[in-house]
Amino acid sequence: MFAVHLMAFYFTKLKEDQIKKVDRFLYHMRLSDETLLDIMARFQAEMEKGLGKDTNPTASVKMLPTFVRAIPDGSEKGEFLSLDLGGSKFRVLKVQVSEEGKRNVQMESQFYPTPNEIIRGNGSELFEYVVDCLADFMKTKDLKHKKFPLGLTFSFPCRQTKLEEDMDVDILALVNDTVGTMMTCAYDDPYCEVGVIIGTGTNACYMEDMSNIDLVEGDEGRMCINTEWGAFGDDGALEDIRTDFDRELDLGSLNPGKQLFEKMISGLYLGELVRLILLKMARDGLLFGGKKSSALLTKGKIETRHVAAMEKYKEGLANTREILTDLGLEPSEADCIAAQHVCTIVSFRSANLCAAALAAILTRLRENKKLVRLRTTVGMDGTLYKIHPQYPKRLHKVVRKLVPNCDVRFLLSESGSTKGAAMVTAVASRVQAQRKQIDKVLALFQLKREHLVSVQNKMRTELEYGLKKKTHPLATVKMLPTYVCGMPDGTEKGKFLALDLGGTNFRVLLVKIRSGRRSVRMYNKIFAIPLEIMQGTGEELFDHIVQCIADFLDYMGLKGAQLPLGFTFSFPCRQTSIDKGTLIEWTKGFKATDCEGEDVVDMLREAIKRRNEFDLDIVAVVNDTVGTMMTCGHEDPNCEIGLIAGTGSNMCYMEEMRNIELVEENEGKMCINTEWGGFGDNGCIDDIRTQYDKEVDEGSLNPGKQRYEKMTSGMYLGEIVRQILIDLTKQGLLFRGQISERLRTRGIFETKFLSQIESDRLALLQVRGILQQLGLDSTCEDSIVVKEVCGAVSRRAAQLCGAGLAAIVEKRRENQGLEHLRITVGVDGTLYKLHPHFSRILQETVKELAPRCDVSFLLSEDGSGKGAALITAVAKRLQQPRKEN
Repeated sequence: MFAVHLMAFYFTKLKEDQIKKVDRFLYHMRLSDETLLDIMARFQAEMEKGLGKDTNPTASVKMLPTFVRAIPDGSEKGEFLSLDLGGSKFRVLKVQVSEEGKRNVQMESQFYPTPNEIIRGNGSELFEYVVDCLADFMKTKDLKHKKFPLGLTFSFPCRQTKLEEDMDVDILALVNDTVGTMMTCAYDDPYCEVGVIIGTGTNACYMEDMSNIDLVEGDEGRMCINTEWGAFGDDGALEDIRTDFDRELDLGSLNPGKQLFEKMISGLYLGELVRLILLKMARDGLLFGGKKSSALLTKGKIETRHVAAMEKYKEGLANTREILTDLGLEPSEADCIAAQHVCTIVSFRSANLCAAALAAILTRLRENKKLVRLRTTVGMDGTLYKIHPQYPKRLHKVVRKLVPNCDVRFLLSESGSTKGAAMVTAVASRVQAQRKQIDKVLALFQLKREHLVSVQNKMRTELEYGLKKKTHPLATVKMLPTYVCGMPDGTEKGKFLALDLGGTNFRVLLVKIRSGRRSVRMYNKIFAIPLEIMQGTGEELFDHIVQCIADFLDYMGLKGAQLPLGFTFSFPCRQTSIDKGTLIEWTKGFKATDCEGEDVVDMLREAIKRRNEFDLDIVAVVNDTVGTMMTCGHEDPNCEIGLIAGTGSNMCYMEEMRNIELVEENEGKMCINTEWGGFGDNGCIDDIRTQYDKEVDEGSLNPGKQRYEKMTSGMYLGEIVRQILIDLTKQGLLFRGQISERLRTRGIFETKFLSQIESDRLALLQVRGILQQLGLDSTCEDSIVVKEVCGAVSRRAAQLCGAGLAAIVEKRRENQGLEHLRITVGVDGTLYKLHPHFSRILQETVKELAPRCDVSFLLSEDGSGKGAALITAVAKRLQQPRKEN
């Protein structure tokens, strides 16, 4: 009896010693409750990042919308074909969902092996094989007489067009296996709103509130989100958790640096992790007397089924001895105990990590519902979860410990992925398959920081070229002196006329300025400029302008008054004084002949003479950008920059006279009209121009010119979007592949539609309404893609504007020799004012690229009218001392 007790004591002591030895060796794999709560919080942050529109591109957990918007309610009925492609076997099923809400599903299925060369081959070979298997199944089951709706479950991106070509089936649903698991369990339990797979791979999905999914328009209802949580940590978020064994396994895998969370959890990797640990322990003399076998040195020799066998409750040690012996080792009793405990630690860590991420999802569900306590069901599937004897209870226990305020039921799925596909066949999941091609197009518009820094630096170079006499003729950014040499000081007063020509409308204004209180009152009248005048002769254009002035003077009762006049002429001009401006070239659709190379003030004076009814004192010819700066400068003395982001795009700023080689004087400052729209006309930004930009440029009135403006201004953004939509439609990714006549029409997609479509307040149905107004019959999925396209184009425009502005504020800081600059930018233009995101993105870009400049933005109120009057008033004020002298 004593001998038996002695043996039992010896064995217990031996077991304790081996367990302690392994625990010490694998200390970093044992995760405390505190660590698990920390991982849970990290995963919650990653989910949030994946759901955010702006943060999703850099998120490791992609949180993919599945467009599955509801779980089964029991009223489903009918016959479906279902395919399950996602492991070593491929399965075809015929699913009969019973009528009258009996929640009864009958299935006939057949397995087909999936050879390795097919799994690792290309998509077309894979789907040809799928088609052959489906044809065989339909022939065997005598199903060729009928057309079946088909649900396809697969966990990797492939084109599925082959199926429709070869079979008489309707592919109605493209379902991720995790979603299939959730849907199957939800058919049996209406509380199920989470699906988890822990098998060869691992993943989770859950029902998210639409209001939290930035990537999909609409705030009502819920949608299933496929988290793709296997990639959690790919951005380095789990580096403190990963061990040297994880890193070694990752380096030897087919996809190093990717799916790092999955590599610590799933069945494809656990056996290999155990092998690497046992090998290291053997090398360190801690196992097998320091001996190694060729099998132990061979990758893949320990599989997850071996890990499960070694951890069986009673026969685990015997299984361990047998498995180690089969590996060519001679294990002692102590070796078997240690190897078994290695398996326990590896699989326990897997369950712990899964539990932490699942607890984060359950917490999110509870918070979404604003509940103190949540009752929910998690649908479970996967070979590791099913075959490992200890795994389920470990997972359940840890989840319940991490979320004590959730009552969780775990429901094992039966034929989850395939039966689930049958449940969601009514849902159009085409978007998922098309995602890759759409992303490829959108990626062309995603500018990285290095792109923006490059634009900033190139803009700075062009600014300097434009200021220097020697390089000015070749500069794309013309840096035109405006001869506006002062800002408003509050003493300006009087009545002034202002003219505003910059687009299809022409305005005449009377501006009354009162000194002291910085008060300005304005009266104006708007006149149309017909296309035949815009593109007729110069004489016709200026005669039309004078006719409009005469009508306004009559209207205001000012026919005999000789008022000082400021002429806002928003086209590139070369000025030799404040009241002389030679038109360099027309932009914005104007083509009036005999104007380019002529002084527009002289042309206006000549037209007034021809009219011979009144005379005006033309004091200043003004660019609208300069007017914007002056208007804001009247309110804020820090304002030294003017920005227009509207139909066109331009910038002006106050430059030190000593830097302007085109002007003789060296003292003081002068406003420079950059005319930055021409930036890139020399090819310097061709690396970021897309095929769509080139198509827009080639179809414009001035091909090869104003390239920067064509990527940033309201006149062109809608046209860029139209070109993208045409291309996506040609690829069959939009509007059912049908290009409508309206979509072929140049200019149909105005930039105002971008602003409307991108509005956060706009529901998806309203987006569809806008597209229908344009003659585009869109589905909800089409509307989502159109919104993404609009977002990509407008975001790039705002970033490019921001990079250009960053170059100018940095130049002002360096000009003044300051470590830190505070400056205000006066802004005008419909794109900046009306687009829901443009101003924010522009400001964020400036802040990022010019961190030593504290830039404020002040919205201008009528810069082209009020600004012209203020420039005239300042010019009159500055002329006075000269006259007296």
